[in-house]
Amino acid sequence: MVAGRMLGWSRLIFILLSGTITCLVAQQVPPLKVIVNSMKNIINAFVPSGKIVQLVDQKLPGLLGNLPGPFEEELKGIAAITEIPLGEIILFNIFYEFFTICTSIITEDKEGHLLHGRNMDFGLFLGWNINNDTWVVTEELKPLTVNLDFQRNNKTLFKATAFAGYVGMLTGFKPGLFSVTLNERFSMDGGFMGVIEWILGKKDAQWIGFIIRSVLENSTSYEETKNILTKTKILAPAYFILGGNQSGEGCVITRDRTQSLDVYELDPKQGRWYVVQTNYDRWKNPFFLDDRRTPAKMCLNQTTQENISFATMYDVLSTKPVLNKLTVYTVLIDVTKGQFETYLRDCPDPCIGW
Repeated sequence: MVAGRMLGWSRLIFILLSGTITCLVAQQVPPLKVIVNSMKNIINAFVPSGKIVQLVDQKLPGLLGNLPGPFEEELKGIAAITEIPLGEIILFNIFYEFFTICTSIITEDKEGHLLHGRNMDFGLFLGWNINNDTWVVTEELKPLTVNLDFQRNNKTLFKATAFAGYVGMLTGFKPGLFSVTLNERFSMDGGFMGVIEWILGKKDAQWIGFIIRSVLENSTSYEETKNILTKTKILAPAYFILGGNQSGEGCVITRDRTQSLDVYELDPKQGRWYVVQTNYDRWKNPFFLDDRRTPAKMCLNQTTQENISFATMYDVLSTKPVLNKLTVYTVLIDVTKGQFETYLRDCPDPCIGW
């Protein structure tokens, strides 16, 4: 087993959320500036004139227009407190619509108890450090990784793992009700098209990180959340991996930008006691250089339904190449017991780059 560093918790009061998000980011200004500069350096490597970054600084806030509240106010607050141009903060948030390479798993044991695990892999093609054989952005995201406890009236509304400076959510759960993770789905009609449409004024689709945060805040059941994630028009194709609080409540929702293509659900009576999702449609073979699905399924089969637990789920998510050089963190969720654990990860050599 490859050990990780367990992450602590930050408590956010949901009243005046824009202010609390800003205060949280204030504690993370140096690493946030580092990663924004890295993204600028990557862009400048392709367009050395610097005109793209200049366009981002000057034009992006106006081009995107009014983002849905409270996200626009939070982005402006982050820009103000970090003294990073608003366009670059928006760019930092847009990156998550395109570069989230992940593995998500939902399991059900013999007693009908559900667990949800995920590896967050991020930073592919965003700079390789030849001195220590790591992805630049992947390593820079680790000090920005935070566990958040969103509260209203001194009661937990939901918990999530996020990156300071990013106002959407990619991993979270509502204690006792449901858990949700987001994996990127590769498509020609992808997030770039959605962002372009948004810039051109067609704003009838939701940002995928925003919709996850919205359901975590507002949804009250597994079925309600499944309905929203299945039917809402979104900016980028995605896989929504959703877990509930009773037997059979676990599914992978395969989405293009306008509709659901497939909902693949747990069916323990038919022997389907787990679902695994990486970044490829389940009915297609994964790219041969990026097959995390097969090793994950092999490990789960070897673990067996009788022995699935936080510890054995962690072992599955620690198996290479499920764990790889892009892995920022591992999350383990038990909705019924209210447990949520996050581990910052390293993949010691020999370890594949993705």
